[in-house]
Amino acid sequence: MKLIRQRLVLGALLGTVFLGLLVLLVGQFLESWTSSTNLRPPSPKISLRKFEWQAWTPHPLDLNYPYPYPFLINHPDKCKGPRGAPFLLMLVMTQPQEVGVRQIIRQTWGNETLIPGVVICRLFVLGLPRPIFAQEIRVLLEEEDREHGDLLQVGFLDTYRNLTLKVLMGLEWMAQYCPTARYVLKVDNDVFLNPSFLVHEVLHPDQPPQPNFITGHIYTDSEPQRSLEDKWYMPPELYPQEKYPVYCGGPGYVLSVSLALRVLTVAQRLKPIYLEDVFIGLCIQELGVQPTPAPPDTFLTVRQEYEHCAFHQLALVHQFKPQELLQFWPDFQAVNDTCPKE
Repeated sequence: MKLIRQRLVLGALLGTVFLGLLVLLVGQFLESWTSSTNLRPPSPKISLRKFEWQAWTPHPLDLNYPYPYPFLINHPDKCKGPRGAPFLLMLVMTQPQEVGVRQIIRQTWGNETLIPGVVICRLFVLGLPRPIFAQEIRVLLEEEDREHGDLLQVGFLDTYRNLTLKVLMGLEWMAQYCPTARYVLKVDNDVFLNPSFLVHEVLHPDQPPQPNFITGHIYTDSEPQRSLEDKWYMPPELYPQEKYPVYCGGPGYVLSVSLALRVLTVAQRLKPIYLEDVFIGLCIQELGVQPTPAPPDTFLTVRQEYEHCAFHQLALVHQFKPQELLQFWPDFQAVNDTCPKE
């Protein structure tokens, strides 16, 4: 009898150890999985720290939208300044920790007062940092926002896979707080942007806005990437079609606000995919809208080395580090009478 009791005790101990290891492994698996998932907003009784880990979507590339993600840092009066309704609302995609990047953009192409007589509003759209850095970054963000008042933080984890959510929530903010703007620009933070060319040569502030206007670098006849190793991998179960719709490249595209509002409505009923530029293409396809071509070769999705005169005839160039902007921005701002007149 004594031997049987000893065996039972030993079995119970081994079972406890095994169960503990199993829980640990599952926890590690879920923690790694969350790097690709969107996170749901908190109920009033759940703290932000807890809500960051409370739920996972069924598939790491499957987005949860529509969903009432909260605006954790918000400026509802941003578009109600004394200069009147904005001509252009800039929604700059950025990550929480990129404090220095945002400051460089404010000093260069993101300067709201760069174009005389044209009202521009700028917001940096960001999600939540990973929990291990949450407290430290939260303090930095609060200080940064007190100084500049231009952060829009939304309640989901800030990952590349959640970029579609970031764009859609930026448009939701526009619909709620800035519907009187004429145009909205979605732009990444690793670009050179020429606001003067964009406003005067692409958008034309002296003309009424076109109701179905969207432009940028237009992609046609693109195919989904099916290789798991590819950055833009698209699982067939999420997007089974063999071709993408016509769409404007993600580094930067601009829409009339009237079209952006209709896109937001359509987005409520379409299944979202994590490639945000393709998803916006799906929305305008549903609306029967085709992108409007910009002046040829003015939205460049591949890097081009800086040259003063050439860059004055461009709207956007992708793949520029913020530190590079600081180096050539003073030269770009300088008047050069030797540039050929267009």
